[in-house]
Order: sequence, then structure tokens, then C-alpha cells
Amino acid sequence: MSMTLNRSLLFLSLVSTSAFAQADALDALFEPSAGGNTGSEAAKTFSMDGELGVLLTTGNTETTSVKGKLNASHELENWSNDYVFEALYKQDEVLIEGTDDQYSSETSAQKIFLSGQGNYKLENPNHRLFAFGSYEDDRFSGFEYQATIAAGWAQQLWKSETSSFNYSVGPGYSFADKVDTVDADGNVIPGEDVSGMIVRGALDYKWKISDTATFRQKFSTEVGSDNTKSKSETSVSAQINGSLAMKVSLLLNHNSDVDPGIENLDTETAVTLVYTFF
Repeated sequence: MSMTLNRSLLFLSLVSTSAFAQADALDALFEPSAGGNTGSEAAKTFSMDGELGVLLTTGNTETTSVKGKLNASHELENWSNDYVFEALYKQDEVLIEGTDDQYSSETSAQKIFLSGQGNYKLENPNHRLFAFGSYEDDRFSGFEYQATIAAGWAQQLWKSETSSFNYSVGPGYSFADKVDTVDADGNVIPGEDVSGMIVRGALDYKWKISDTATFRQKFSTEVGSDNTKSKSETSVSAQINGSLAMKVSLLLNHNSDVDPGIENLDTETAVTLVYTFF
């Protein structure tokens, strides 16, 4: 394990020893901004929404892109749980080399991501212990798969009628295998196992700009000795009617350690329709 990870774990242990005192101080700091929940929010214990975006182009360039996502939250007396499922698929029509008018279909993006986080509320319900798990299969990331489990401290700094802010931090373990590669002689080189201990941190900020517009920023990072995986999603959504909204988002996925020929950063800009089921 590298010196960087050792220092991260040491820092985390020092922070954990005074977590309650720091959390109380943060509560006091943000108490003026922490307005109470509205009655409708308090009664809504389970919520789920789905979003879908489809792009079809024809003519000189023919492509098909589909993006889907499901978000669910379950608020209980002692638990606050969040679930996410994402899928992305893109197919391009490319000219077959050596021909003038023959095309073939090639998949240029194919990704599935799912995660779940359970937050156990302590005596102060804004102070929580969390358990997190995720799995990602991205065909073009250079990894066969990436999975994470983590646990630690979570806190809701504030939640008012116009904004909210949550964060979590804790140790965990990352499971990851790189894809097999082929050298110049045609020999298959098995992919490297880059599993190991990590420190995971995440934050979620939401701001209700107006009665119909909402800004949201989500960020997470998983720092390990072999790879640091980070994810950022910035979005603005506008309500069309009671259940339907339009969302514009920018998604950034970054891996610090990738094979040659693979970009460290993947970006995804999307316009989707979001439907709130309940």
C-alpha cells in the first residue's frame, strides 16, 4: 500500500476520533440556514423518478444514443436509503474500409452503473453511519468492471425549503480488473487486478432556484493506492408540469490509472426528460 493511502487512512482515523464534536460544531454553524421541512416533504417517505434521453441522427452521420436512469429514495424513522441505476448505449454507422457505400454498425458506448447507500440515523438524525455499494460495467473504460463497498460517517449539514447539503466519508474496498490486451506479436496479456483499500468521500448539494428550476451538484471520489476514481454530475432541471421535468446535465468520470490509448476523463452531456413516479 502506498504512502499516499497510508496517510489518507491515518487522516481518516484522526478525523473519526472527533467526528461527533465536529458534527455538532457544523450543526451549530449551519443552524441558521436549516429551515424545517414542509408537511408534504415529511409525509413523502418513498420517492422515485426516471429519466430518458434518445438521440437519433441520419444523413451524412447515422448514430443512435440512449441514456436512462432511475433514482429512488426511502426515508424511514431510523434509515435514509438511496438507490441509483444508470445505463448508456450509443451505436454509430461507420464506413467499411475499402468501400464507398457500405456501412457497418459499431457500438461506441455501453455502460451500466448501479449503487445503493443506507444511512443509519443516530440520536441526532442529521448524524448518520452509512454503508455503500456500487457496480459499474463500462465496455470502453479499460476495465472489465469496477465495484466498491464502503462504510463510515455521513451527515446532513442542512435541509431547508430551498437547499440541502449532505456528505459522507469512510474507508472501503475497491474491486477492479483491467481488460486483457494484445501485444505487437499477437500475444494476449491478462488484465491487471487493481483491487485494494480505498477512502471514499461524497457530497450532494441541491438548490431550488425557483418554483420550477433546481440546480444539483453531486461528487464522489475513491482514493486508492493503484487508482483514484472520481465522478461529478452537474445538472439543472426545469419543471414542465407536476410530474414531468426537463434536465440538462454534465457528467464527468475520471480514472487516474488507465492503459495506453484510454483517456483518463470521460465526459457526457445530456438533455433528458425526467418523470416522477411518486
